[in-house]
Amino acid sequence: MNPSAPTVPRYEELLRRTDAPPGSSWYLFGPDDQLGTLNFLTPATARDGAALVRRGRAFNLDYPLNTFVPSLAGTRPPTEHHIFSNNSNHRDDWLDSFYLQSTSQVDGLRHIRHPRHGFYGGVEDAEVAVGMPALGIQLLAEKGLVGRGILFDAVRHFAELGEPLKPDAPRGITPADLDAMAARFGVEVRPGDILLLHTGFAEHWIHATPQRRSARTGGPGLHQSEEMLAWLWDHRISIAAADNGGLESFPVDPGSGWVDPDEPPPPRGPSHNGMMHRPLIALLGLIIGELWKLDELAEDCAADGVYEFLLTAKPLNLAGGVGSPPNAMAVK
Repeated sequence: MNPSAPTVPRYEELLRRTDAPPGSSWYLFGPDDQLGTLNFLTPATARDGAALVRRGRAFNLDYPLNTFVPSLAGTRPPTEHHIFSNNSNHRDDWLDSFYLQSTSQVDGLRHIRHPRHGFYGGVEDAEVAVGMPALGIQLLAEKGLVGRGILFDAVRHFAELGEPLKPDAPRGITPADLDAMAARFGVEVRPGDILLLHTGFAEHWIHATPQRRSARTGGPGLHQSEEMLAWLWDHRISIAAADNGGLESFPVDPGSGWVDPDEPPPPRGPSHNGMMHRPLIALLGLIIGELWKLDELAEDCAADGVYEFLLTAKPLNLAGGVGSPPNAMAVK
C-alpha cells in the first residue's frame, strides 16, 4: 500500500456510521472536503504513474464531440461549431449547444444527489447553481488527475472464458469478475488507481445502424450492489471510468434494493432510480467517467501484456460545472 495514501475505514465500517449518512465518506478527508475519492491521488501516486512510462506512446481516451448523436440521454442536441475571421489572415471559432456530458466525460460531484441525504458532504441544494463553486468541476481541474491507470478488458476476459459480452445486452460485472480480471491481466490493484473498464459498448454503438441504436435493450457494466461499492472503496479507487454510457450495467438490477417503486419517472431523459450513481457519487464521492475511448489502448495492452500506465485527465476549469470532457490520455 502506498504509504502516502490516506488511511480511511473499510466500507463495512462506513455502513455503521452515525456521524454521517451510512455508507458515506463525508468528512473523512476534512469537514469541508469536496474532492471525495480524489483524495487518494497523491504526489506519490503521480510519481508511481509517471514511472510506468517506458515507450512514450500516448493514447487519446476522448471521442470527438458529436460522436454520440443522437445523445444516449436523449436530452443533449449536437454541438454546433462556428468559425469566423476578422481579416483574410485570421480565424477564430465558438461553440453553441456544447453539452459537457454529451460525449466522453467525467461526472463531477454535483452531477447526482442522493434522494435522502442530498449532495456529497451535505452541500445544500441552493449551492449547486450556475456561478456557485460548490462541488464544481473546476475542483478537478485544480486538483489535476494524474496517476496509475489500470485497464480491465472485460471484452477479452469474457471472450476467453467462452462467454463473450454482448455490447447491446445487459450483463452485470461483479466484484468476483473484477478480481478474476486483475489476476488474468497481472494487475495488482493499488490505492489511488484509476480504473478503466473496457466493455466494447462505444465501438459497437458507433458502428451500429440507427435502428439498432434505437432498439438498444441494455449494455454491460458494473453490477449494482453493496459488494461493488465495497470493492471500489476498499481498493481505494480514485476514479472509475468505462466506455459505456454510465459505468454501470443497464438496465439496473431490480433486486439491488435501490429501486424506489414510488419514485415517478422523469418527464424526459433517463431515470436514475436504482442506479449505483447515487451512492457512488453522492455518498462515497467517487468520480465517474463515461464513454471513454478505450479500444486502441485495449489493443496495445493485449499486444504487450502490460495493463498499467500513466493516466492524466484535465477537465475544463469551469467554476460550478457539473461535468466535462475528460481530456484524458494514457501513456505507456
